[in-house]
Amino acid sequence: MSEKKPKNVFIEGPISAAFIGDSIAKHSTKKEIGAHSIFLGQVRNDIIDEKEVIAIEYSTYHEMATIVFHEIREAAFAKWPLTCMHIYHSLGRVASGEISLFVFTSSAHRRAAMEACDYIVERIKKEAPVWGMEILTDNSYFWKKNTETTPS
Repeated sequence: MSEKKPKNVFIEGPISAAFIGDSIAKHSTKKEIGAHSIFLGQVRNDIIDEKEVIAIEYSTYHEMATIVFHEIREAAFAKWPLTCMHIYHSLGRVASGEISLFVFTSSAHRRAAMEACDYIVERIKKEAPVWGMEILTDNSYFWKKNTETTPS
């Protein structure tokens, strides 16, 4: 791990459109940037046992998660010529339709920003100690399972 101090990536509750817009706007003064790639993870209203998911309650092992997110950040910076990177993940309750993950990468050229953003999201899904409990319309709940697989 590098000498850089790990950043806190967690936000209580959903990540607002205003927060995302402000993050993007702050980069307009950085004229060496030619491309941004953004991933927004949104809570779906899946149907489980004929009941709709109305929210996900996110929790984490904070100390371990901080280290894992830092390692993912540093690996992406080592692999691509990124100018900037921001990662934010929700904790607590996030309703269906709201944003729970925001990954924002910037570089001089599009390919680096796009590849790094995808890499970061895939590693977060596989490695970060963040758990989601899906809350259904009848207030029953299930631990969320990541079912999407990465293409070879």
